[in-house]
Amino acid sequence: MNKHPMTVEGAEALTNELHRLKTIERPEVIEAIATARAHGDLKENAEYHAARDQQSFIEGRIQELEAKLSNAQIIDIRKIANQGKVVFGTTVRLCNLQTNIETTYQIVGEDEANIKLNKISYSSPIGRALIGKHLDDAVVVKTPGGMVEYEINAVDYAPVDCKS
Repeated sequence: MNKHPMTVEGAEALTNELHRLKTIERPEVIEAIATARAHGDLKENAEYHAARDQQSFIEGRIQELEAKLSNAQIIDIRKIANQGKVVFGTTVRLCNLQTNIETTYQIVGEDEANIKLNKISYSSPIGRALIGKHLDDAVVVKTPGGMVEYEINAVDYAPVDCKS
């Protein structure tokens, strides 16, 4: 199976969610099922059916997280020397050359992408356009609104808070 890149922070988040599901939510739903069973007739027991649905969701999510983590290629960008090249995990400050507006993005794995936190997937159009480019390069990105040209103003090899 193909490995999928993931930042250290992304792997930690998935690991924490997996731990929470296994140690807190799974035991809680098992207890809820046992309590609902004690109420008698299971055919018309809404609490029992809701708890079973919740259990099914939790077990499915556990399997999904375990699969993602087992297929993850965890990349620690802090261990790579910064040579001004945009690679997976870097934080990039861009300037839109038409509007002169600066934006900062961290290039992350698909499971970590969150535009509200300015984290974009390496497989997104802008992520694909940036990978391999260098500081001060101009980058043209095809967007739904047309072609947009950016200049790379900074490339940081440490994960930073990029909520700008």
